[in-house]
Amino acid sequence: MPINITMPALSPTMEEGNLAKWLVKEGDKVSAGDVIAEIETDKATMEVEAVDEGTVARIVVPAGTEGVKVNALIAVLAEDGEDASAAASGSAEAPKAEAPKAEATASEPQAEAPKSDSRAAAKDGYGGSTAPQAPSTGDAANGGARTFASPLARRVAKEKGIDLSALKGSGPHGRIVLADVDNAKPGAAPAAKPGEAPAPAAAPAAAPKPMSDDAVLKLFEEGSYELIPHDNMRKTIARRLTEAKSTVPHFYVTVDCELDALLSLRKQINEASPMRKTEKGEVPAYKLSVNDMVIKALALALRDVPNANVSWTESAMLKHSHSDVGVAVSIPGGLITPIIRRAEEKTLSAISNEMKDLASRARNRKLKPEEYQGGTTAVSNLGMFGVKDFSAVINPPHATILAVGAGEERAVVKKGEIKIATIMSVTLSTDHRAVDGALGAELLQAFKRHIENPMGMLV
Repeated sequence: MPINITMPALSPTMEEGNLAKWLVKEGDKVSAGDVIAEIETDKATMEVEAVDEGTVARIVVPAGTEGVKVNALIAVLAEDGEDASAAASGSAEAPKAEAPKAEATASEPQAEAPKSDSRAAAKDGYGGSTAPQAPSTGDAANGGARTFASPLARRVAKEKGIDLSALKGSGPHGRIVLADVDNAKPGAAPAAKPGEAPAPAAAPAAAPKPMSDDAVLKLFEEGSYELIPHDNMRKTIARRLTEAKSTVPHFYVTVDCELDALLSLRKQINEASPMRKTEKGEVPAYKLSVNDMVIKALALALRDVPNANVSWTESAMLKHSHSDVGVAVSIPGGLITPIIRRAEEKTLSAISNEMKDLASRARNRKLKPEEYQGGTTAVSNLGMFGVKDFSAVINPPHATILAVGAGEERAVVKKGEIKIATIMSVTLSTDHRAVDGALGAELLQAFKRHIENPMGMLV
């Protein structure tokens, strides 16, 4: 029978993507593991592999299509020995069988879900498969009707005490996804007990609405501006920053660090770098930047102050075993934070070379989701632009982010005398629910100690 290939979810939060390119055409034979398409997410371009073998009977979504919803049918494979033209015509009704009707009950048989073409999709319940889930406690409160939600959304809803039947799903076919649960008020509209009428939901407070597009455009003379539509990356950045500033209580701590010892050690290390042969000739095996040493210092500070290496959840504090440091990298249209995993265990040269590789692939949108999702903290460095100091916005689920300013010569007082020293101002933003002021100050003091005594980062 025909094998449906659906739009895969390449990350737990992905809801749609752009089908950038097909690497196969109708009539081509493919095997499991063959790369068949390139999908653009908000952060990267990912290759999609076939998980079945067969012949490409029909390409449903052409290359270059934007905003393709997760689980939407994008192509059809004919199995070996099956007539490709028959498979193509026989798949016309496939999308209708993709999800059962909302009024179906748990006792009714459901149509088989189409196969997904993403190995990464099934893990968090956002994959191409829309197989029905076991009814939740909200199913009974919903008059016996099924409440369709991803496994991850169900688990998080259970942890937060949220009744799924009270939510409106924004996923494919009205399916409840993690974003719907995250946006719901914990404890709102609890499920009614058998025989009891459900309690009326309290009317939520009206949130202030931003100015409409028309209202903004009326403020400017027609023809005096250019409208540039938001791409997926800019939409995601806007949504995440709005979420962070509206849900995370930020607290800021600033300290000045002397860099002279660090700059001297960096120079010695770079001068001692062995040369290696490449296609471009001989190049140093490594070349440390100040930012590489900042990453290492922050990782060691989190090791020294483990109570600050945490993430907040409503039910518990996540205390991390390693320092996974995200580093903000500017790319066309926005920014991304590739992550140096276990940075506290890595040498400065390893951090430097890994960071160069991640930054290069980030700018080409070639990072894998696991290379920029997660992490326990982050660094944002604007020193190269001459910025003296600033405050960065925390990127949940991180509880901290370090904003790094430029190293500049300043007059300092030492033992009653005015001296010249290279000073770098850094500001730590903390999630006050997880890292309060005293703990944030302790973390920043540990960072300052490593920066001003850099030789300790070598052992």
